[in-house]
Amino acid sequence: MRQVSIVGIGQVPVQKAYTQSLRWLGATVVRQAMADAGVDQVDALFAGNMLSDELQGQKHIAALIADEAGLYGIEALQVRAATATGAAALRMAYLAVASGEADLAVAVGVEKMSSGGATPALAKALDAEREVPAGATLISKNAELMRLYCRQYNVPEDGLAHFSVNAHDNARYNPNALFKRHVSLQDVVASRIVVDPIRLLDCSPICDGAAAVVLAPRDQTHAYTGTPVHILASSVATDRFRVEDRPDPLVLEAACLSAQIAFQRANINKDDVNLFEVHDAFSIMACLLLEAVGFARPGEAWRLAADAEIGPRGRIPIATMGGLKARGHPIGATALYQTCEIVLQLTERAGKNQVHNTRLGLLQSVGGAAATVLTHIFGV
Repeated sequence: MRQVSIVGIGQVPVQKAYTQSLRWLGATVVRQAMADAGVDQVDALFAGNMLSDELQGQKHIAALIADEAGLYGIEALQVRAATATGAAALRMAYLAVASGEADLAVAVGVEKMSSGGATPALAKALDAEREVPAGATLISKNAELMRLYCRQYNVPEDGLAHFSVNAHDNARYNPNALFKRHVSLQDVVASRIVVDPIRLLDCSPICDGAAAVVLAPRDQTHAYTGTPVHILASSVATDRFRVEDRPDPLVLEAACLSAQIAFQRANINKDDVNLFEVHDAFSIMACLLLEAVGFARPGEAWRLAADAEIGPRGRIPIATMGGLKARGHPIGATALYQTCEIVLQLTERAGKNQVHNTRLGLLQSVGGAAATVLTHIFGV
């Protein structure tokens, strides 16, 4: 297997609703990433999109985007892993280059969640026979986890609110973020309850967006860029599909396993990581992922947030450009936005959001109620 690097990135600002089409959004960021890499052709395109067939009546997204971007003729495949779909597209592009099947591959994610009922469509990431008929949604499953966590560890009412505060503070300086305003602990606690105990400001928003990256063999990167970022590891693991079937619902086994595999492949440990782009679709998920990877002991990740240890100058900076919470979470594109943001951090182009002395970045993406978790590690 060859070593693989990122040589180009492209992203459009996340918006509440785009008037432009899926094909326009996808092709735009593909062209941006290719221009950033200085190439006019790639060998393969892997597209991440979760909801277009239900919300826009459009399947076969990869071929559509390839055609719109002027890349017809190449391998173009759609990839899905529920809410971790963007990371799955990244992994497939990584494997294509690593295996030698492609010398240049683009991973693109695109989503228009504004067109209709995203919440019931997202619920289909749960068990259609045993959970959805009872009214379960991704919000309700995360609410169950949050309720259990707060009760078990005696977390104060505003204990998890620090995750949202951090994300919004970081998003203020990200030109691609949906929300660019500070929120206080009081704002979070005062926001309306969506599913008890999850409040509005504990949740990532419904939104539209697209992002893309171009990958190349590491030994060829200087033909495309003077500042490549290397993918040191890519891994995926699964857990019991239903939260109720897990021995301890507050232990995200898929996150633990995929992180362990990635650390072994990259030959690093958690203490080497300079920043963590976490899947903070809900405050409780950010908290549980920090514990799953080992940055905090069970029941203590919320204290990291309360003590400002997750901020840009903290022990383990997370959501450094606003995260899913404040940059936005257009499902298929989310992990590609995070990848672009890690590239900017590792190449010292993150502006006011720059985390100092960054050499290694960690990305975790959660599919469904953490039934699937992908982990990627990046370095320079």
